[in-house]
Amino acid sequence: MSRTLLLCLALLWLPLATALEVGDAAPALKGVTLDGKPFDLAALKGKVVVVNLWATWCSPCREEMPLLDAFARKYAARGVVVLGLDENDPADLGEVQNVMTAFSYPALLAQSAPSNDFRQPRVLPITYVIDASGVVRAKLWAAGTPVTEENLEKAVVPLLQAAP
Repeated sequence: MSRTLLLCLALLWLPLATALEVGDAAPALKGVTLDGKPFDLAALKGKVVVVNLWATWCSPCREEMPLLDAFARKYAARGVVVLGLDENDPADLGEVQNVMTAFSYPALLAQSAPSNDFRQPRVLPITYVIDASGVVRAKLWAAGTPVTEENLEKAVVPLLQAAP
């Protein structure tokens, strides 16, 4: 068997406990965005943060990115931060940068972040909504609650009303 096939099979057999779940504390994430700005998830306490795990080779990921961008633009003035956390290999940096030129929200490469405690996703795309106190309050993904404008608003708007 090829190494890639073995890796894919191994990922399918990972215990469900490896998935980040609603109610978990937001993991550490610190690095530099594709546009060279420092990013520290912990520094965003007090804001609602939407973290979208994606990859350039993932068609469903690419399909929901315009919606995430529109959502980021709509809610930026209310303090919502949207971040793309790309799961590509660091060697694909040019391709990732090319894709992100179409979007206004920041992104960083998961594997290049010096501090990244987001767990290896079993599926892509997956989006986490983190409240102002740093707790995961929603998980959006195709097999559960998909990313739509309505689902994002249901997850985010109540958190804005509760934020200090």
